[in-house]
Amino acid sequence: MSDYPPIPPESYSPEDLQQILYLAIARQGNQEELSREQLWEIADELDIDKNTLQAAEREWLQEKAITKKRQAFNLYRRNKLKQKTAKYLILNTFLISFNLIVAGAITWSLYIVLIWGLALALSAWKTFQSEGEEYERAFQRWDFQNQVKQTVTTFWDKLQKAWQA
Repeated sequence: MSDYPPIPPESYSPEDLQQILYLAIARQGNQEELSREQLWEIADELDIDKNTLQAAEREWLQEKAITKKRQAFNLYRRNKLKQKTAKYLILNTFLISFNLIVAGAITWSLYIVLIWGLALALSAWKTFQSEGEEYERAFQRWDFQNQVKQTVTTFWDKLQKAWQA
């Protein structure tokens, strides 16, 4: 290894350029946000077409919205798992206690605990699986249900306002 820094190339790929600019902006230490106007100025200096920038901005906004929805979906799934776990603990505590009182030992309730525990473990695995076809289908179904709920709520609110007017 040499003590000399590597010689910079004469040209960069778009990916390399993006990484270099990202590092430069991160190192700048400027904690302020850049305005949309500043974004347009930077793009103009880099000779980026306005239509290309607008398309990239729309795509970025869509990806950001989808990421936010996915985070909400993952939180929803984790909350459902917490509810299932609480039910499991409460009911199985009752069943084991009942089994101990009636039989003086843990007999039949152990089978319920194990079978239900297996189902709960599979549900937990599924909850924390955030990739794949099944996850995507579950997310799409959840998103569609939320859109329907939002549409019905909006329609109901408009209907109530019309009746009050």
